[in-house]
Amino acid sequence: MLLQLINLTKKFGDQTALNNINIEINTNEIIGLLGPNGAGKSTLMKSIVGALRIEEGQILFNGNDIGENEIETKKNIGFLPENNPLYSEMYVKEYLSFVADLHQVPKQRIEEVIDLVGITPEKSKKISQLSKGYKQRVGLAQAILHAPDLLVLDEPTNGLDPNQIIEIRNLIREIGKEKTVILSTHLMQEVEALCSRVILIHQGNIIQDTTIEEFKGKYSSLEEAFASYTN
Repeated sequence: MLLQLINLTKKFGDQTALNNINIEINTNEIIGLLGPNGAGKSTLMKSIVGALRIEEGQILFNGNDIGENEIETKKNIGFLPENNPLYSEMYVKEYLSFVADLHQVPKQRIEEVIDLVGITPEKSKKISQLSKGYKQRVGLAQAILHAPDLLVLDEPTNGLDPNQIIEIRNLIREIGKEKTVILSTHLMQEVEALCSRVILIHQGNIIQDTTIEEFKGKYSSLEEAFASYTN
């Protein structure tokens, strides 16, 4: 078991963002995390990666409580947030070198990852000069630079053109053969193309945790199933 969420609850004042969440995730899974806007997806992902403090419940990563082993846990998790915070005045390679230093990753890994995510032609540009699609690739590069066991991606193909979406999907698929990926997206075709399992969160509760086939069930499409479960 790579990741266990046990009775995880998160409140912001009177609002319950996560309500008694229990999830178990194995290695080598690509999981689609679905839900309407405001359902609790981002809160869940930020709790898993240690960006939000756990107040109720527990998260175990490789058997260790992430609240008690914060640094060691973060060494093995990669995170691409939805807003993809980058240092816009840094050059691409400079930024990735900075991230490599934080993770104590050998410099040769930087060129490997630059090639892997397809940003070689842009590596000498300032991040502020990049298109949104290339900025997404830089964000993905920093998330995988240290070869984490768990990769958490919030809308990773946001802003990409159709060709770029296919390329990033193929990359995520390859990563999922050796690592575990939690992928949050509103694109059902992305889920169908990449994921073997769906976790659907609505109003802070897990209402579905099942295979793609069972999630779709009697419905003609994933979109129809999603609409039915969340209305």
